[in-house]
Amino acid sequence: MKMLRPALLASALALPSTAVVAQDVMTPEDVARIEYTGTVAVSNDGTQIAYTRVHYPDVTQGEDDGGARQQLFVADGPMQSRAFLPEDMSVSGIDYTPDGSMITFLYTASGDDRALWGIPTDGGSHRKLAGVDDARVSSYAFAPDGSMVYMLVSGAADEARDDEREAGFDSVVYEEEHRLNRVFVATTGTEDVDAEPREITVPGYVDSFEVAPNGQWALITSSPTPLVDDSYTSKRAHILNLANGNLVTVETPGKVGDIEISPDGSQLSMIAAVDENDPADTTLHLVDTATGAYRALNAGAPEAAVDAEWMSDGRLAVVVHVGAQSVLRFYSDDGDMLREIDPEGLILTSVEQGGNRLTVEANSPSHPNELFVYSRAGFERWTDHNPWLANIAMGPQRTFTFTARDGQEIQGVLIEPVGGIPAGGAPLIMDVHGGPEAHDSNGWNTNYSGPGQVAAGQGYAVFQPNYRGSTGYGTGFSKQHSGNYTDPEFVDLVDAKYALVEAGIADADRVGITGGSYGGYATAWSSTRYSEEFAAGVMFVGISNQISKVGTGDIPMEMYLVHALEWPWENWQRWLEISPIYYADQADTPLLIMHGDSDPRVSPTQSTELYRNIRIRRPDTPLRLVFYPGEGHGNSRAASRYDYNLRMMEWFDTYLKTGNRDAALPPARPALNIDEGED
Repeated sequence: MKMLRPALLASALALPSTAVVAQDVMTPEDVARIEYTGTVAVSNDGTQIAYTRVHYPDVTQGEDDGGARQQLFVADGPMQSRAFLPEDMSVSGIDYTPDGSMITFLYTASGDDRALWGIPTDGGSHRKLAGVDDARVSSYAFAPDGSMVYMLVSGAADEARDDEREAGFDSVVYEEEHRLNRVFVATTGTEDVDAEPREITVPGYVDSFEVAPNGQWALITSSPTPLVDDSYTSKRAHILNLANGNLVTVETPGKVGDIEISPDGSQLSMIAAVDENDPADTTLHLVDTATGAYRALNAGAPEAAVDAEWMSDGRLAVVVHVGAQSVLRFYSDDGDMLREIDPEGLILTSVEQGGNRLTVEANSPSHPNELFVYSRAGFERWTDHNPWLANIAMGPQRTFTFTARDGQEIQGVLIEPVGGIPAGGAPLIMDVHGGPEAHDSNGWNTNYSGPGQVAAGQGYAVFQPNYRGSTGYGTGFSKQHSGNYTDPEFVDLVDAKYALVEAGIADADRVGITGGSYGGYATAWSSTRYSEEFAAGVMFVGISNQISKVGTGDIPMEMYLVHALEWPWENWQRWLEISPIYYADQADTPLLIMHGDSDPRVSPTQSTELYRNIRIRRPDTPLRLVFYPGEGHGNSRAASRYDYNLRMMEWFDTYLKTGNRDAALPPARPALNIDEGED
């Protein structure tokens, strides 16, 4: 049976002649059905945009559980978007053939491995274009004339090892049985798609491949092994001569992000870290493709480069996040800044071009990512995948800046309650982002693990602090975290509480905290070491013991280089004292802990350790531990995501909204609002 949605009456300040209108507020069921744009490709002449619509099965309406689906759509003009493939065909890696005649994509057909497919741009049947037997294609790139396609595919099969597994010998040698990706080239334009492609020798574990405009060389990025730690700390860009196999390596010292080839092939744009201790790839560089030499364009600026795209005329368009906002910036091919455009409240997240027409994905406080086309007249919206959001009453959203106790200015995003802030302040949920090399923008901030507008609709204020260690404010700001676990970064959270209370926004006795990954660490710390400050906590895939984290997670070197700057054995006591379990005897904050039981990044044992320490040392503290079977570092299945959102809000309603830390535990199973459909 469907439950009635909460509603909010229009403000009593409306003019007497204005009819009172009821508006819905956002619910966990709404979060489950949100759609947004995924990958984007622009046709060569700029007249058409292909993109994927990302959505999850709506388990609240009886759809079968599953992960994200990406359906191919085509937009021919503003609000002229149409499905180009059936909904049950989930695709990825969309692009156009060099002659513009087909939209290409990766797809796994029944009984086949993932391969390269295409569909004519003017409509028709889709067909397989190329593939490699017994291998999955993960990405591809066409030669400029379209005569060949290069495919990055999975590692070669080990038939002898497969036979052993079938016989029951299925042991796994940890971090040794690597299978490196391979690159194949296939001839296109023939009907014989099963003709044997030719393998090309490439170094290490290649994760991207792009062919230069002259067709003579390719840009690849690779790491020594498939290990995640190597992809963070040791990934490098290489210029591969396709004729003789010679390599020129761009010897960057730290993390590597988006890289693009200029139209004349003489340069690369590269978003990368400035050194091995830089927490994030946020600095824009230009690279000479002949020598591999590079120079930074915005080093030290209080901002973060996010995505770049070369225009057909040789200009470089770059999405830059400045604090909690964003701008679109243009550079000349010499690296001179030409122009900067304020998108007026939009948060730009990606940029693509075709025929010198620039397309961006952008969100705002009122909608998730949609397509916008930029011209000198501004940003024109081309898609609207959630028109029902127009009927949702949303809490006002803005940036909020405060000064920490040591004088550092800190910014964050504040969502006020729908209907306004009551006298004495509202219950406040502090939603702490992970990383900490990330940041929250003043855009769409509601998701399955982020309370956002769901909480605002239930009378909460929500604050997302860009505490020290965050990106968007320059490398110097993000490096304030390095070697400084918990202080000053988590002190910033307490100072945020004080500032919001002083501003009359938050009720000092009803401030809660939540977050995942590093935000989960912040939640664990705030629910133990700073328990007196927080009335409720919801911790997700978080860290509780920094010593055991090093030995159980998959990024120890990244943690050493950009987070800790030392190893635990250099100072065992210090590492204990930056671990929430050390303060479990102070834990008076009702704490809900949730974790995927297959998380490779932060072992689920981190949650077990905190649960067990609090349960033994503070047995009267309300505490619950929930594991999600098969989920990793974040929930990928629709049912797990919906369940998480319900549990999070139920926990805050029980302990934070009331301010009663002694309330009885909520039921072990949340009340699912689902339509099971007809028998």
